[in-house]
Amino acid sequence: MTARPANAHQARLLKLLRDGGPNSRAQLGDQVDLSRSKLAVEVDRLLETGLVVADGLAASRGGRRSHNIRLAPNLRFLGVDIGATSVDVAVTNAELEVLGHLNQPMDVREGPVAVFEQVLAMAAKLRATGLAEGFDGAGIGVPGPVRFPEGVPVAPPIMPGWDGFPVREALSQELGCPVMVDNDVNLMAMGEQHAGVARSVGDFLCIKIGTGIGCGIVVGGEVHRGTTGSAGDIGHIQAVPDGRPCACGNRGCLEAHFSGAALARDALEAAQQGLSAELASRLETNGGLTAVDVAAAAAAGDATSLDLIREGGTRTGQVIAGLVSFFNPGLVVIGGGVTGLGHTLLAAIRTQVYRQSLPLATGNLPIVLGELGPNAGVIGAARLISDHLFSPA
Repeated sequence: MTARPANAHQARLLKLLRDGGPNSRAQLGDQVDLSRSKLAVEVDRLLETGLVVADGLAASRGGRRSHNIRLAPNLRFLGVDIGATSVDVAVTNAELEVLGHLNQPMDVREGPVAVFEQVLAMAAKLRATGLAEGFDGAGIGVPGPVRFPEGVPVAPPIMPGWDGFPVREALSQELGCPVMVDNDVNLMAMGEQHAGVARSVGDFLCIKIGTGIGCGIVVGGEVHRGTTGSAGDIGHIQAVPDGRPCACGNRGCLEAHFSGAALARDALEAAQQGLSAELASRLETNGGLTAVDVAAAAAAGDATSLDLIREGGTRTGQVIAGLVSFFNPGLVVIGGGVTGLGHTLLAAIRTQVYRQSLPLATGNLPIVLGELGPNAGVIGAARLISDHLFSPA
């Protein structure tokens, strides 16, 4: 993809077609502040660039039938969501529909070179299936703070060897296309906004509970990244004064007391102390414990596992309650790997937020699980690069 929209009107039209699918000139005209003649000029210019194509006649609205317009069907975006313990890579079309999706276990602590070798191999595998001849752009999510304009991770606590690595530049050279990089939870928020539970909400919080904990903040439909890109790093808000040491160097952080890693550690301790026969059995069978084991034990009625989930949900709810009182969102979305803990976790979070936050902030506040699962991050990554490419150069 070499063409870019020439002005804000063309950019608006491209994003309308991305988010709403094929549409008629007349219906597009209803959504943009342009005269019929000016709209015709801008659509014709987009047709000349090859970014959009004619797509048959629209349904009659009286008078001469309008032509449908759609984004070029050959456009392809690569969405990459790098987590702490796995990598998701997907190919989407211009409307951000996932055409192919691969997941592989991968430890982010192996460093950027090893991780990106895996990413490139997965991208090549998707290309080999015939889904894409090449990529028009790629969006990348990483589980740590990102200096957004440069696409560079900055001192990420769970990503040794990544500080200052030029992710955007390195992958752009390897893939031969433009690349944008962001924090993974921001991309999850963008995915849920585009195709998930937050489709009709302008102001919301998206909490990702995985190996770590982060928060995507969406204000007026746009991700709020803060001055340096570190907005939403709620895993390092103190939840327990003088509590456990955290990977960031502080003590008592939420992430140190409840996250995938913290839950696995607490489950191991409970099993070793004889507090849960169910967890002890799983430890003996698997040689270790993860949040998945805690979820399964809780589903089997294990009281210790249920207590661990409720306690973690209560601590998380305490932090979210402060955010709700401060930000007054219209929705709170809970996602990430630990959402396998399901409604026990959600109930504990809801109880704490509704109890602690002001009634005016929580009177009509839904707190819900995300709809898209692992697709949220890759769709958000594709949305990120399309936002960039569908903006004037």
